[in-house]
Amino acid sequence: MHLRHLLHVVGAVLGAYGFAMLAPVVVAMIYTEWSDLPGLIGAAVITIVVGAALWLRFDRPGEVTSREGFAAVGLAWIALGIVGALPYLLTGSITNISDAFFESVAGVTTTGSSVVPDPSVLSHGVLFWRSLTQWVGGMGIIVLSVAILPLLGMGAVQLAKAESPGPVPDRLTPRFSETAKRLWYVYGALTGIELLLLWFGEMSFFEAINHSLTTLSTGGFSTNPGSLGAYSAYSQWVVIVFMALAGISFTLHYRVVRRDPKAYFKNIPIRVYLGISAVAAIIIFIGTWGGSVADGIRDSIFTSFTIVTTTGYGTSDFALWSPALGVMIVGLMFVGGMAGSTSGGIKADRLLILSEASRTDVRRLIHPRGVFVTRVGKEPVPDKVVETVQTFFSLYMFAFMTGVFLMAIIVALDGGPAHDLPTIVSSVASSLGNIGPGLSEIGPAGNYLGLPDLSKWLLSSLMIIGRLEILPILILFNPELWRS
Repeated sequence: MHLRHLLHVVGAVLGAYGFAMLAPVVVAMIYTEWSDLPGLIGAAVITIVVGAALWLRFDRPGEVTSREGFAAVGLAWIALGIVGALPYLLTGSITNISDAFFESVAGVTTTGSSVVPDPSVLSHGVLFWRSLTQWVGGMGIIVLSVAILPLLGMGAVQLAKAESPGPVPDRLTPRFSETAKRLWYVYGALTGIELLLLWFGEMSFFEAINHSLTTLSTGGFSTNPGSLGAYSAYSQWVVIVFMALAGISFTLHYRVVRRDPKAYFKNIPIRVYLGISAVAAIIIFIGTWGGSVADGIRDSIFTSFTIVTTTGYGTSDFALWSPALGVMIVGLMFVGGMAGSTSGGIKADRLLILSEASRTDVRRLIHPRGVFVTRVGKEPVPDKVVETVQTFFSLYMFAFMTGVFLMAIIVALDGGPAHDLPTIVSSVASSLGNIGPGLSEIGPAGNYLGLPDLSKWLLSSLMIIGRLEILPILILFNPELWRS
């Protein structure tokens, strides 16, 4: 394993991220926020210089193997979390290093957890940076680099495989770089359409662009402390539609637009994803019955999609709901949208495969001499895919249980204010699933500022683990990786 090759790839990614930091500089100039300019420019320059130095100093990889791809992605996302904190620190928006790193990671992993009680007090430049980190992290900075930087060469598919959430990477063209470009076209087009629709309502252009960036990325950062609850029913319905679209595979969107208009109806995972969302919305509506029926229906559908798609917006404080609904909310944090979407969680595709594999195992127990094959619809699922999904599920649940255990220890040893069990459990589930809000203290009306600093580093780690779906981070700690 050549560390020099990995650092070359990390340098390319940091360089792209550094140029993205120039966008908040332009925003700050538009709004004449001169006091923030030195910090924003400094953050961009530092990131670009470090990225360029790594890219030029270390060897360009020839063929990136699968394990090198996983390792490079893991290192790159850790590096993005570090440099992404610079705009907050250098502008003085967030002065605590732990808080700045937490906010940065929550952005690039599209988690949406925040230590900022009132985002409206932040400058326009910093607010735009928060939203932009989620938009870039949504489709993936690695896929972006693969799409626009041919310097990554033949190993591009290995990098994208490591970064892209889902059981199997899906190609639209023989060349993955071309596939990545087409996915970004779809991503950008949907973002632009939502921007126009939100701007047509009561949102200002700045509010509309920020919310469109954080909706399509299923990130959930808002410019308003009341999140989407501060806006009209029209804006909420627009966001519901685009949250639902963001939870669907973007390759499926492309196929519907360019090749097969009926592709949505032929896809089985989309039925699972939408079915779970619909059932959850019905249960929420029944459990929160009271007041306006129209408002109740809208809030129920909104909450269902914001949790299932792991977006994390809020129109009502579900942390105040009954314990039964609270348990269901935490359960939905594990679901996620479809593979190939920008959502986090386990993914509907995997849950479908797990369900069908369990059904096959039961049939084998009943008929020991029978030969059964796991199928999704009429298509057989290779045993290797089933095993991979089962391994991922085991690792995901292990990460969750370990996270809860460590979080409880940190809280107990902190010596500060006590934090209840719903806060501890939901913070881990929310971070690992890249959702944002949880229950109790960290509900839609709360934030993560009051948690111990050490717990923020733990939750930040879980955000990265969840966004990269465990393996790219796990492989960094495997001694075999670093043997030549």
